[in-house]
Amino acid sequence: MGLLRLFARGLALLGAAGLLGACAHTYVALEPEPAFPVCSPGASALILWTPAWRDDQKDRAGRRAAAAMGLHQFFGMPGCFAQAEVRQVTDLTPASVAVALADTPRAVQRVVGIEVRELGPVVRLLSSRVLVEGATEVVLRVAEYAPYSSAELHAFVIHWREGGPGVLKGAASLPQDMQAALKAGLQAGAVVR
Repeated sequence: MGLLRLFARGLALLGAAGLLGACAHTYVALEPEPAFPVCSPGASALILWTPAWRDDQKDRAGRRAAAAMGLHQFFGMPGCFAQAEVRQVTDLTPASVAVALADTPRAVQRVVGIEVRELGPVVRLLSSRVLVEGATEVVLRVAEYAPYSSAELHAFVIHWREGGPGVLKGAASLPQDMQAALKAGLQAGAVVR
């Protein structure tokens, strides 16, 4: 009985030490890196977005709601565009983009499509030296379209992840995580080639 208590106490101390050492790190990758920022603070924009979840994605409705909230909050704040209309569409095919442009009553200077591929918490148990490693992951495909022809001009993927050893994140932060990923990817400075 004493050996079992000692073992349980050791596990508790190890877990507490792991949590005390918890430190969240942010990782951002843009593939390929855009030559210039998507955001243009003086321009008006139409933002079209659609979820593109993997087949085994859980809680699609909750993630869609979190994505919508994050998108509306990000584009509702000053800094990216002077004016932005955010609209969910079924897909981002050229035909769907053309229909969305035809349904826009005023002319826009920028048309941006955002495909939400991943938005959610990730937890790994017993990874490396820690008992728990958690993060939030956001993966977005961003495309810019010509405002008059709906032709895709360029596209890239944002892979944003925040977390690390001893970090546990839930779904409550998903709208803020979506905003952070958008800021990192759309407001990124021009890449010097």
